[in-house]
Amino acid sequence: MDNQDNSRITEQHSKKVPEKKKIFLIINVVIRVLQSLFVFAVVLLLLGGALGMGIGMGYFAFLVEDTQPPTKEELQTEISDITEVSKMTYADGTNIAMIKSDLVRTRVDGEHISPLLKKAIISTEDEYFEEHKGVVPKAVIRALVSDATGIGGSSGGSTLTQQLVKQQILTDETTFKRKANEILLAFRIEKYFSKDEIVTTYLNVSPFGRNNKGENIAGVEEAAKGLFGKSANDLTLPQAAFIAGLPQSPIIYTPYSNTGALKADENLAYGMKRKDFVLFSMYREKAITKEEYETAKNYDLKQDFQPQEASNENTESYLYNAVLEQATNVVMDINIEKAGVKKETLDELGLSQYKDQARKEIQNRGYTIQSTIDQTVYDTMQNAVANFGYMLDDGYGAGFVETGNVLMDNKTGRIIGFIAGRDFNVSQSNHALDTVRQVGSTIKPISVYGPAIDQGMIGSESRLANYPMSYKTGGELTNATNSGTNTFDTVRHALEWSYNIPVYHLNEAMKAQMGDDNFSYNNYLSKMNYPASDAWAYESAPFGSVETTVLTQTNGFQALANKGQYQKGYMIEKITDNSGKVIYEHKNTPVQVYSEATASIMNDLMRSVLDSKITTPFKNMSIGLNPAFANVDWVGKTGTTNAYKDAWLVVSTPTITLGSWTGYDIPTAMSPNSGDQNSAYLANLANAIYSVRPDLFGAGEKFTLSKDVIKSNVSSFTGEKPGTFTYNGGTYTAPGPNVESFYAKDGAPKGQYKFGYGGTDANYSAYWGRYATTTPSSGSTTPSSEKKEDTKKENTTPSSSEKKNN
Repeated sequence: MDNQDNSRITEQHSKKVPEKKKIFLIINVVIRVLQSLFVFAVVLLLLGGALGMGIGMGYFAFLVEDTQPPTKEELQTEISDITEVSKMTYADGTNIAMIKSDLVRTRVDGEHISPLLKKAIISTEDEYFEEHKGVVPKAVIRALVSDATGIGGSSGGSTLTQQLVKQQILTDETTFKRKANEILLAFRIEKYFSKDEIVTTYLNVSPFGRNNKGENIAGVEEAAKGLFGKSANDLTLPQAAFIAGLPQSPIIYTPYSNTGALKADENLAYGMKRKDFVLFSMYREKAITKEEYETAKNYDLKQDFQPQEASNENTESYLYNAVLEQATNVVMDINIEKAGVKKETLDELGLSQYKDQARKEIQNRGYTIQSTIDQTVYDTMQNAVANFGYMLDDGYGAGFVETGNVLMDNKTGRIIGFIAGRDFNVSQSNHALDTVRQVGSTIKPISVYGPAIDQGMIGSESRLANYPMSYKTGGELTNATNSGTNTFDTVRHALEWSYNIPVYHLNEAMKAQMGDDNFSYNNYLSKMNYPASDAWAYESAPFGSVETTVLTQTNGFQALANKGQYQKGYMIEKITDNSGKVIYEHKNTPVQVYSEATASIMNDLMRSVLDSKITTPFKNMSIGLNPAFANVDWVGKTGTTNAYKDAWLVVSTPTITLGSWTGYDIPTAMSPNSGDQNSAYLANLANAIYSVRPDLFGAGEKFTLSKDVIKSNVSSFTGEKPGTFTYNGGTYTAPGPNVESFYAKDGAPKGQYKFGYGGTDANYSAYWGRYATTTPSSGSTTPSSEKKEDTKKENTTPSSSEKKNN
């Protein structure tokens, strides 16, 4: 190689050296820039993190500002508040039944739970359980990011402590506020309780699917017994792993169906795969060895599951269901009041939610519910319907005739006993407390005669038109036995015969005089909790076309028997919790619906109903069964509906009221003798009750007229004050004999030509012409005694000239 070549090579080399330096320089600059950017990014991240941390802490504080940190004692109560069996009792404290719960649970101490089970649940549900202080921050952040972005699915993020808070204290709602409170409470729990206390409580409160009876179970003790027939302290590793896997999805992973039968293999596989996952988690967390893991995984666990068993005997009955329903309503009302909500503002959904809440509370809180039911009386009533219920059957309809009866204390409204039906196995409907049926003529003393007397419109001997007529809306109105008596009947006589036409006239006159088509309901029945209905304003309302329960109707007669004072019928005397604290105790809230004078007059009239034996032979039958009943002052009223689909009889003594309804579950015509059959049945029922509790009937006590009743001397012909008066040019003298008429106010009015309610001019002319003599005045015309009564069907709404002048 010559010098020229060398110099060329040297030149080329010298050119390459600067190029390399240039490249290195560029690379160095890029690296430095990247480093600077990285440092800048880190600084920004730190600053942003600090700012974010500050904002986050501020937001967290905002979310929990309304939460009062609970004390240790409060937390202990809340996290340990689990389902405990409640019971119901008779009035004397004797047990009726234990209240069935949706969950079967037995609490156990931590020392009675297998360590394998604790390790299994910790390894699967909370791998950092022994290290964290209630919350794992990175898990919470991961969960929040997942919730906010929807990326990553449901990542959980809850420790066992947080899950305990969610189950026992908070709800499942997915809001930041609830999550913040969950975190705060989790920290508090970890501060006050040991890790073993926390995991033990978790295992006692968590649901574990179903047992081999098909019952829903909670707590590991019931899970161990219900699945493997052993205590939670005696579980093997594969058994413990299976149970530990259940809380995530109890119904999916449980090996049993709702009948207690073992699931098919393809459905059982879900629980088995979950068991294997639990075993792997235990192995991963070094809670078990690889050999233990493999052995447990390969074990045929299906052979350990308990065979299907029959569920516990159903203790439910009419009484059980009734007491539970009444207690649920009581607790529901308490909870609504505590919530500061007005019950009348709640819709059907809102009410049902409060009712569900109350029912769960009763089932799960270890309450003792003391009812008002007298065990001896109740059992006697059930035996009586079994022995005498056949009296109601006549082969006239399909199936057997049902009945509903309520025995109530007049002074308090206490339900002493009831009959809900003849056979719980045939019909579970409670015909005493729940079934609504048309009440027939038993409503007349409550909605027409009672209010009219209370307003001073009538006395006991006032006269009411009873002539053939038609409704204003069309169609003939008749009495049960005739189309009208073609006269003006007294109030007492009309009630004894349960006539419809006279009570129609009185009701229409009362509505017109008071200016309110719903006067009786608004001023009387609503005060006694009769159901609101536009039907109270219908023309047919006085005859009992409106529907209600035996309990409500019995309660209406209780008010009359209790000097006009209504005491709402009740069945729950007291509710206490498992520590003896009184949750609820009944307090009387009397409502004076009728004046005492009105009530005493109505009882006097209803005594005549039973004494006359026109509509019911009850009183004679009662005395025939037991002569001691001759010393019992019975008052009452019957009622039937169209085609005898319902038969009613409600009777009272000065101390108790006994109501009775009979009919088919599906309204069907009964025999025309159904009223007498009901009377015979009720007489036997009353006698049976008397045989065990004669003190209830107030033998020797009497319904008496109150001191403020006005006793007016009236003409038996007009029902008004006797004397002479002029009308249309004629002078009239109301004929005698004179009788005593009882008024609640004002007394009898001055005698007049149109003395009654209802009736046409022709009706009055015929009435006066047939029975009275007149002295004609100058130029006047005397009604002819030969003029026949008008029997045409006509509009008989009382005109202003036909109204009373009180």
